[in-house]
Amino acid sequence: MTETAARLLQLLALLQTRREWTGPELAARLGVTVRTVRRDIERLRELEYPVHASLGSVGGYRLEAGTALPPLLLDDEEAVAITLGLRSAAQGAVAGIEESAARALVKLQQVLPSRLRGRVDAVDAATVSLGGPAAGPRVDPETLVVLAAAARDGERIRFRYRDKGDAETKRLAEPHRLVSAGRRWYLVAWDVDRADWRTFRVDRLVAPFPTGVRCAPRELPTEDAAAFVAEQLARSRPARSVVFLVHASAAELIEAFPVRADEVEPIDEHSCLIRTGADSLEWTAVRIAHLGLDFEVREPPEMRRMLRDVGAKLLRAAGDPS
Repeated sequence: MTETAARLLQLLALLQTRREWTGPELAARLGVTVRTVRRDIERLRELEYPVHASLGSVGGYRLEAGTALPPLLLDDEEAVAITLGLRSAAQGAVAGIEESAARALVKLQQVLPSRLRGRVDAVDAATVSLGGPAAGPRVDPETLVVLAAAARDGERIRFRYRDKGDAETKRLAEPHRLVSAGRRWYLVAWDVDRADWRTFRVDRLVAPFPTGVRCAPRELPTEDAAAFVAEQLARSRPARSVVFLVHASAAELIEAFPVRADEVEPIDEHSCLIRTGADSLEWTAVRIAHLGLDFEVREPPEMRRMLRDVGAKLLRAAGDPS
């Protein structure tokens, strides 16, 4: 009996990770016969899990939304509370768990009855945050759910996309991964019409919908999706070379300032160079001002003007009339 219960939980977990499984696929994963899978599916139905079976030579099984939540998981109040919490987390309210929240939201909404969806939407619409809007562009959680489900199921999607100039194009893509970068979300996907990998900002992505067409997995040209996004962002924002002479040893600099070892060039025991790339001279000026060590600008000349401007702003803010 214990073995059967454990297998049922494993079967249920499999049904929640993909849109549809064939009987032989489930049997291979569970290490049992197809006949045993059929019996276990019936046991899940007796426990009110809405498992749909499709006809055919091999057949397929899909976990669908039912009229009530599965009794061993959550009651109505818990389901509403968790769904609202996951929606908030998927928008970036809690740093570091956005992608996990989106994956969990996909699983929960897959079996959430329509009457509870209405309650969730009502609470969501009637709730405002005293803290004001989150930093950065807001992303619709439902968009994240559609994209996450398509990436999970290997399904092509269509959507409209607005570029930074607000020009809109229609896209057909094969989602690979969602990447959370602070308060901004990116979709890494194979652009079918352009026959190449692309990075899409999710807040600029409009009305995504699945096509029902499955696609084979493709191999990224980088180590992972996060590395691909980082590489694309670096290309879109070419950095300017900035060099500072710091009146401290390389060891002192690395101890006092968050800088990579390959950006530091030792000169002697009392001085070294910082060579780095800067997307924004103003941000680099503010960053170097926190160094706590004496330094000089070597290049570019514009950095000297930027430091003077930043210094003047700080003096005005401090009430210094000079």
